[in-house]
Amino acid sequence: MEHRELGRTQRSVSVIGLGTWQLGADWGSVDENDALAVLDAAHAGGVDFFDTADVYGDGRSEQLIGRWLKANPEAGVTVATKMGRRVEQVPEAYTLEAFRAWNDRSRENLGMDTLDLVQLHCPPTAVYSNDAVYDALDTLVAEGRIANYGVSVETVDEALTAIARPNVATVQIIVNAFRHKPIEQVLPAAREAGVGVIARVPLASGLLANRYTEDTRFAADDHRNFNRDGSAFDVGETFSGVDYATGLQAAREFAELAAAEAPGASSAQVALAWLAAQDGISTVIPGARSTAQALANAAAGSLRISGEFSASVRDLYDRKLRAQIHPRW
Repeated sequence: MEHRELGRTQRSVSVIGLGTWQLGADWGSVDENDALAVLDAAHAGGVDFFDTADVYGDGRSEQLIGRWLKANPEAGVTVATKMGRRVEQVPEAYTLEAFRAWNDRSRENLGMDTLDLVQLHCPPTAVYSNDAVYDALDTLVAEGRIANYGVSVETVDEALTAIARPNVATVQIIVNAFRHKPIEQVLPAAREAGVGVIARVPLASGLLANRYTEDTRFAADDHRNFNRDGSAFDVGETFSGVDYATGLQAAREFAELAAAEAPGASSAQVALAWLAAQDGISTVIPGARSTAQALANAAAGSLRISGEFSASVRDLYDRKLRAQIHPRW
């Protein structure tokens, strides 16, 4: 597994990490033992970066990772969590007092005195420009509560605003074969500033795995069912904002390209490897609901992608998705 420096954290992390939203909520239920087995499998595959949030299952994901860390004290895993989505989404909710309370809860859940990386969790846009917010985050570092901080964003503009701040270590953003704007605008700025980029929703909520059809039905508690219209949170988090019918068509074409590029690898593995190959990506955080999926994702870290394939992916995006996706995020 290749390792890369994670921006200003001065930490080296696996280029394929693990996103743990699936282990908390909103993707259907996952048994606790199965969730812990996913963490085991990911680590066995070379993954040493886990991403979570205090709202994933209202703390369940953090608690599961905390249990795993306690059982594996020498694992050397970097854990990134997020805060800010447990309250009304208004800028005035983002205060030092609130940060300390949220931080205390996450530290308890994870069983860590000092959190490796804490990210603001897609707050209102105005928060990214608020000097007091960054002063509060600097205070958490000074108090030893957190080692580093970053932001998770919905839009390119939010990412660019955060990157300009001197102590922002990382930016987490949706980027994948169906979402190219961050590649064109965020990655160059992050490279220039020395900020790490954590690539989330790398498989467009599973579309790029090419396992869904027009007849696929998702569970009632799966966001791919209840958030297709953006009624629960930003619609860009579900299928990367691509409408489902168009996404299926694009996924089938991507799968044909992937099969020609890497015979024997899955469409999902090629999609992860292509994303990891983009200059400026620090780590890619696919989720997993099974040990087999976790191991397959980790194996994508050893695939190499040709320039010809990358050109074909850009062409697919330009033809089928750019007009729908590029202006929105």
